[in-house]
Amino acid sequence: MYLAPLNYDRYFKKVFSDERIAQQFLEDFLGVQITSIERLSTQQRVTDEAAIVEFDYRCKIDGAYVIIDMQQWYKPDIIQRFYLYHALNTGLQLENLPKDSLFFDYRTQKMKRTRDYRRLEPVLTLIWLVDDTLFFKEDYIAYTMAPELVLEFIENEALWRGSTILDLQKERQKIIAVTKNRSKNLTFLRHNRLIFMLQQNIVKQKEGQLYERWFRFAEKSRQAGNESSDFKEFQGDDIFEEMMRRLRKESLTEDDITYIATEQEMWEKFTDLEGRHYETGFQDGQWKGVEEGRAEGIEEGEQRKAREIATKFLDIVDDQTIAKKTGLSIAEVQQLRLTAAS
Repeated sequence: MYLAPLNYDRYFKKVFSDERIAQQFLEDFLGVQITSIERLSTQQRVTDEAAIVEFDYRCKIDGAYVIIDMQQWYKPDIIQRFYLYHALNTGLQLENLPKDSLFFDYRTQKMKRTRDYRRLEPVLTLIWLVDDTLFFKEDYIAYTMAPELVLEFIENEALWRGSTILDLQKERQKIIAVTKNRSKNLTFLRHNRLIFMLQQNIVKQKEGQLYERWFRFAEKSRQAGNESSDFKEFQGDDIFEEMMRRLRKESLTEDDITYIATEQEMWEKFTDLEGRHYETGFQDGQWKGVEEGRAEGIEEGEQRKAREIATKFLDIVDDQTIAKKTGLSIAEVQQLRLTAAS
């Protein structure tokens, strides 16, 4: 191994802790010029009762708050989880939203200081999916908030089958008028984006887009036997030279080596001889389920397999890591540990 895998959380964070690297990636992927970037805290406690939510990377750039999260493992809850992160990225702006606006409270007949929520900025949540493609063929899929009329127009089969081109154009103009309504800054909604970046689709493309090199680099680095010659195309680029310096085997500790071996072993344990992932029952582009899933229901089969795998790693991996990789809760892992000790 020449370089540690960029796709592993530990090394993604190590690389992106350099603001120059993070800025260059965002510029390449978003196609924008960033004049300022500020790295923000990645650990947040939402409420007194909630567990800590941890992002892989969070920053503030010109006019937007950004999260980048690496998702190496197949998990069934990623849509809801990253929507939560996306929404939370907006809510966390309350950290720095001062109460310096005045308005007259007619109930108390007094002036009152409050937050001006017009100061909220859009959020961009970039989900880097290493293997999962969500059945898409595109490089990435972006979701944003748009009026429901847009989807209704696109999905209205009767309209498309029974209307003339003039009818469709008239309907389209009505919808455009809605989307361009700027009343009370309605257009703010469309500037918030949840983007799923699909590494396996991107690396199949011929070189063309600037962002493609980042995913090719990541894909090469995740190969256990990668060599210096694999990264020849990245040599001479200051940003990628710095990335390689941070990932080079010589800079790794004994703990790093153990971590990489454990991650690789855990991934292999999640995959049977047919190349089918236990957590999803995903094989050859179809949902097939494991035998346990057929007999007991796919969800129960997945949960049971996750518990089996978690049990195998109780002696070598901490509870939080096991929970993250298997989809079990911390409490479930702790219960497994108690059961194994009894």
